Amino acid sequence: MDPLGARSQFVDIQTLPTWQQQLGEDGGEETPLHRSDDQQAFTSPFPFRPDINRKIILFCGDIALLNCTAILNTSNEYLNDKNPVSDSVHQLAGPELRDELLKLKGCRTGEAKLTKGFNLAARFIVHTVGPKYKTKYRTAAESSLFSCYRNTMQLAAEQSMSSVGLCVVTTTKRGYPLEDATHIAFRTVRRFLENHGNSLDAVVFTVTDTEEPTYKKLLPLYFPRSEEEETSCLPLIPSDIGNSEGEPVVPERQIRIAEKPGTLEDDSEEESLKSDLGQVGTHAFARMEGDVDKQRKQILQGQMSEAAILKQHQRNYSRWLCRARAEDLSDIAALKALYQTGVDMCGRTVMILVGRNIPVTLIDIEKALLYFIHVMDHITVKEYVMVYFHTLTGEHNHLDSEFLKNLYDIVDAKFKKNLKAFYFVHPTFRSKVSTWFFTTFSVSGMKDKVRYLDNLQQLFTCIKPEQIDIPPFVLDYDSRVSSTNLQRVLQPVTGGRSDLSAGMTMSRQSAESMYGPAVVPCGSELLTSS
Repeated sequence: MDPLGARSQFVDIQTLPTWQQQLGEDGGEETPLHRSDDQQAFTSPFPFRPDINRKIILFCGDIALLNCTAILNTSNEYLNDKNPVSDSVHQLAGPELRDELLKLKGCRTGEAKLTKGFNLAARFIVHTVGPKYKTKYRTAAESSLFSCYRNTMQLAAEQSMSSVGLCVVTTTKRGYPLEDATHIAFRTVRRFLENHGNSLDAVVFTVTDTEEPTYKKLLPLYFPRSEEEETSCLPLIPSDIGNSEGEPVVPERQIRIAEKPGTLEDDSEEESLKSDLGQVGTHAFARMEGDVDKQRKQILQGQMSEAAILKQHQRNYSRWLCRARAEDLSDIAALKALYQTGVDMCGRTVMILVGRNIPVTLIDIEKALLYFIHVMDHITVKEYVMVYFHTLTGEHNHLDSEFLKNLYDIVDAKFKKNLKAFYFVHPTFRSKVSTWFFTTFSVSGMKDKVRYLDNLQQLFTCIKPEQIDIPPFVLDYDSRVSSTNLQRVLQPVTGGRSDLSAGMTMSRQSAESMYGPAVVPCGSELLTSS
């Protein structure tokens, strides 16, 4: 209890500015962006809603000090977690809270349970358990985190609460990326306020100093404060925004059942019957596929036809592609290990792969596979070539042959069919041997496409220099190596002299042995190197 006349330590949410009011505090409205024709064709899934924005408050501070109907406490399955939010809530609520939690007998991940606020300014405390994040089980983690916020909002509505304070559910120990978690929190709250938020007057997002920049950056995407802000944020909204409630959508788990499949509405029963008979075998249930496990067993036993195997492979690739489009792969993209550049002498797209930029031991190798599929899917619809810079790579940059074999088996047939050449720049003897074994015994159809290039001059006979973006360290290395090789060639000719006139006597055969032929015709790609 505060001493008589002393200022209360609790924070009255009525004194906090709403998100709509903070527009002026953030430096005024941004300069309206010109709405392009593409943006005019699409409306934001989170349009400007002043009535909703007036309910949103962003508060940087201790959630346990909020004077609102209920606050959210993030804990573990036993409701005894030690984290900054939970510690502050327990300290201010008093020992009665701990006794009350023992009666609840724990809480499952994604659930929300209600207790009294005891000595807090808030009347109630909602306790929830956030998911542990692992990339392999990302979909499950997203669904659980959605449930945390959704169940909390549902409790607030059922108990006729006027205000609720929401902390960041994902603690450091749980390992959930803050930005990913924030997207789920915002879209869940936004959809709930749109569909069921009439009874709620205020939702307070409570953050720490380190969390505040992320929340301020993403809030305009889901709660734009003007039509101009809605327009400018439209390109930044993720492609995966969940369903009408904000819940993550997994395409593989969706069940599509049409009402009276295979029939057409018609006044004539006879025509309707003929239509029914004519469509037998075309509706969804008739097209259902057999047991997947049985199909896989048949593949292993060699009993499936080539058409069935191809269909199975395409279905598997489609699943990987859906995952690649839904996954956040920004950390892999930041490596700049795979990118598109210009075209070769034949006008085919050139893709660059930089071996030195792939820290195999430090990255999630499955995300690397997803990124490759995501980037290459639209490139491979037509003919293309790949340039791999093996320059200055170490053991930690070498992809495992098992991974490469898995990648080759997963990708669609167009990847293999439309790849016309794979230029292997600055190979070592060891890499040549490894590549020969891999293309000979592990994959078929790749061996004849691999071209070993010892220097960039050989590469420039296939791709013009202005059509390819080469990393600076590759240029430096090639310059040093070429200079060394040139000195070795000139040494016996000049007899120790380095004058230019003696250097001019270098034979054309020596030059071509070092730089390769001057021009390689477009149709003739059999460029070899000893």
